[in-house]
Amino acid sequence: MTPEPDAGDAVAAVAAAPAGEASGANWPDESIESAFLAEVRERGEAVVVKPPENDVADEADAKALPPLNELVERIPPGVREVLDDLFRARFVAVRRVPKRALKS
Repeated sequence: MTPEPDAGDAVAAVAAAPAGEASGANWPDESIESAFLAEVRERGEAVVVKPPENDVADEADAKALPPLNELVERIPPGVREVLDDLFRARFVAVRRVPKRALKS
């Protein structure tokens, strides 16, 4: 019978994973995740899984958005030049940001 891996082993396994693989981020696999959850439960901590939030715009702001050119014209020419020089900023779309994404 093999001993169950503990969370320390799980962290070491993730840290030892080769960097820069083509697969993208090195996320822990199911065995590492279950070992972590088991250790958390042993310590008596509650594990709460937060459901993903919908990025649906607020219904109170249902009015039409202004055209992109109109918004770009509101930016002073000097500021637009600096944005272009520093960041190569290019305005491509007008989108509504949900209120919960903004700091209160």
